[in-house]
Amino acid sequence: MVFLWSFLIGGLICVIGQLMFDVLKLTPGQTLSTLVVIGAILGGFGLYEPLIDFAGAGATVPITSFGNSLVTGALEEAKQHGIIGVVTGMFEVTSSGISAAIIFGMIGALLFKPKG
Repeated sequence: MVFLWSFLIGGLICVIGQLMFDVLKLTPGQTLSTLVVIGAILGGFGLYEPLIDFAGAGATVPITSFGNSLVTGALEEAKQHGIIGVVTGMFEVTSSGISAAIIFGMIGALLFKPKG
């Protein structure tokens, strides 16, 4: 049953993103940013963690989870270190994902001819 809910919740997040492209005519950057902000807002209000508990990878894999991770890390570090913890907490939790994106982007640019 866990796999079914994971599939349905992850699929629903993807459908929302696709509708943003097709119906609202948003660009990929606008859609990406909107989904990150939605995940951050849900995480800030404590609503994303129950979704992760319910749907597992269906809620942790989509980009909305990145927004949740940013806010969750910032709030946890802010409790311990004050205002400076907001900045350090965001990057402490998400640094591996950001680093991977930079490294794989660089490798892709070296192996293939980027358009631009």
